[in-house]
Amino acid sequence: MKTPSLLSLAIASALASGLAQAQSAPPAEPATSDAKTLDAIIVTGTRVAGRSRNDTPAPVDAIPAAQLERTGAPELNQALSVALPSFNFPRPGLADGTDTIRPAQLRGLAPDQTLVLVNSKRRHAASLVNVNGTVGRGSAAVDLNTIPTAAVRTVEVLRDGASAQYGSDAIAGVINVLLREADSGGGLTISHGWRDTEYETLTGTPPAGATWSAPARLKRSRSDGDTTTVSAWKGLNLAGAGFLTLSAEIKDQERTERGGWDFRQQYPLLNGSFDPREATFNRFSAWYGEPELRQKTLFANAGIDFESGARLYGWASWQDRNATSAGFYRPANDTRNIPSIYPDGFLPLINPTVIDSSVAGGIKWLWGEWSMDSSLVWGRNEMDFTIRNSLNRSIGPSSQTVFRAGGFDYSQLVFNFGGTRAYPTERLASDLYVAAGLEARSERYRIFAGEPASYVFGGALLPNGQPAPPGAQVFPGFRPSNEVDESREAVGLYVDLEANLSERLLGSAALRGEHYSDFGSNLSGKLALRYDFSEAFALRGSLQNGFRAPSPQQQYFTATSTNFINGVPFEITTFPATSAVAAALGAKPLEAEESVNLSLGAVFTFGEATLTIDAYRIDVDNRIVLSENLTQASVRNYLTAQGFVGIGGGRFFINGVDTETTGVDVVFTLPWETGAGRFDLTLLGNYNRTKVTRTPTTAPITSIDPTIRLFDRVNVLTFEKGSPKDKIGAHLNWTLDRFAATFRATRYGEVLAPGTTPANDFVLSPKVLIDLEGRVRLWESIELAVGAENLTDRYPDPLPPFLNTTGATAFSNYSPFGRSGRLVYGRLAIDF
Repeated sequence: MKTPSLLSLAIASALASGLAQAQSAPPAEPATSDAKTLDAIIVTGTRVAGRSRNDTPAPVDAIPAAQLERTGAPELNQALSVALPSFNFPRPGLADGTDTIRPAQLRGLAPDQTLVLVNSKRRHAASLVNVNGTVGRGSAAVDLNTIPTAAVRTVEVLRDGASAQYGSDAIAGVINVLLREADSGGGLTISHGWRDTEYETLTGTPPAGATWSAPARLKRSRSDGDTTTVSAWKGLNLAGAGFLTLSAEIKDQERTERGGWDFRQQYPLLNGSFDPREATFNRFSAWYGEPELRQKTLFANAGIDFESGARLYGWASWQDRNATSAGFYRPANDTRNIPSIYPDGFLPLINPTVIDSSVAGGIKWLWGEWSMDSSLVWGRNEMDFTIRNSLNRSIGPSSQTVFRAGGFDYSQLVFNFGGTRAYPTERLASDLYVAAGLEARSERYRIFAGEPASYVFGGALLPNGQPAPPGAQVFPGFRPSNEVDESREAVGLYVDLEANLSERLLGSAALRGEHYSDFGSNLSGKLALRYDFSEAFALRGSLQNGFRAPSPQQQYFTATSTNFINGVPFEITTFPATSAVAAALGAKPLEAEESVNLSLGAVFTFGEATLTIDAYRIDVDNRIVLSENLTQASVRNYLTAQGFVGIGGGRFFINGVDTETTGVDVVFTLPWETGAGRFDLTLLGNYNRTKVTRTPTTAPITSIDPTIRLFDRVNVLTFEKGSPKDKIGAHLNWTLDRFAATFRATRYGEVLAPGTTPANDFVLSPKVLIDLEGRVRLWESIELAVGAENLTDRYPDPLPPFLNTTGATAFSNYSPFGRSGRLVYGRLAIDF
């Protein structure tokens, strides 16, 4: 069990003192709030009802559904990336399952260091753990795109650590998706968009004497990525006692292709000369862009009120996502190809099916002076892979071309029981608001094997006499030896206090203790203060320690492929940290990440205008990362000496990276009315810097070879410079009678795409993307919108040929806005 930090003990002492004082006071009437109600009343980050986002001791953004809907690509991650100053959503390609479930970041931290709630209850994570070379490598985060915008009323984002309030994962902040609550009315939205774009790439030089030529710079026009989304919601009255809001969405998205010109030789030489087919081969051979997607989503949210004051509530969701993306093209002359199956080479396709579902139910009631809330929430995410247009080279010409490769699933069951009340006290300027409760969580993670042909070695040899690589190419199936079925439990207790310590000083404190069945216990605390010097100016700040428990995906993920080295088969495996092989290399059971968050901010109010400036520092110790691939000969020899014969090395998850993140968020809002209509202006900015101060080592690895790094240059620089060091946005919304328009400009700062050496580093220069949408209400209940995202068709800087050695991957995956170009769209919305 971990020793509680001094900060936690200090906060525990403060809470104990506050509770003793509060409990000596006489009982009070049920809590009410006289806080002034502004345009955005929030529930995230506070247990006090009726508090405005401008009255909180920590920054909270409230993004209404209407703002989320003003986009041509209606997905939550994309909408949040332009609405929040420090939220980034890169869109990687050629990254296996990460093409389908893409990670997002808050304040430059890992995707799994932001907690996601639905209706203030913990949302289940995706089963996918990102193991490829993208931002978010090694993390398993919540997939926000399983929640359709039609189901959303508001998204609240707490840009501050909150582990003491909400538990594990809330190091960077909290995203709380509040569902639509309607007992009448409804809406239907039909949108269609496509990419109308032109981009330029840099092309490498074909082999000497080639019969085909390549331009040094290649311009290419594309019209692709057609996406149709149909969404609807309907509010139903439950006999005058409650509501049932149903939402549904169907999305059909065609792929985009942003690859470059493949300048490689494709076919074997014929009598020493190039094959004539080289001159006619379609050299735009890669699928490098948005995946093909077929998606269906259902959501229901309900509440029933009783005369006693109690309320039953619940929601349920289901999504079926079928996506197709690709791996790297195998030319006809590739030794991994079988010409009798693919005479012109082949492009392996990765086709995951994701089934995501959840069910929640709860009750709120009054118990004396306490407002009570108890709930049970279950969620599950399954990802099942089919590999198409591929082959198992080791089987030979009889190999099938479609493989069921297995997959994984993750489920979570959460029970909450808690209450809030107000204690009158003469020593404070307000009632003391107290919240206390418990949360119990059960998690389960499974890996299931694919069919044998997706992973077996069939015995065929390559032309050089060496054994052919086994398994489905681009994604070998999970083996029976990889199968996992693990579960764990966690129980947490919390208490929050909040009160006006004086007329101008608001204080809050929180303490939370949690115990996990697999790694032990943790104690987190938080202190936050806000001082209002006047109605126009306030200072706010917080100090806290937080944690993130290792996810079951990180603890138990394993996958194996076989590599032949000098004709000898070696198994290359991602090992669980608790496996014998990982332990021989120095791995230990994973522990929780620990953080200390410090923030200081100012709130200015000028009439209707507000300006918030919030600086932060987040120190995270013992971060969990995926190690480098350890396949050196010295590692193989060491494992053989330890009795692990045939193990060619691999990688594993490990604690041991420490980081320091500092930054500042700035948000300015100004609404004003003129004779030309209403204008709502939002200016936002973020500066963020992360520094890696420690990387992991183990005694066995050091003894094998002191030059081996468990977390090497590329991964260190991804943490430090793989996200924009600054981001600036300007949003203007205008309405006049039946007409409206929205303008957005977002500047993404410099990003580094790191290489294995400084010579291979590539700097992505700052880019400004402009979005524009116009709307007209044709009739009272019908609105038509047309618009364009990335109106000026900006792209990240193209990679030079020495970093794009096939010509087919023209842009870096580190681009903070992807590489899809201009999106043109239309949208028809009908209210009923």
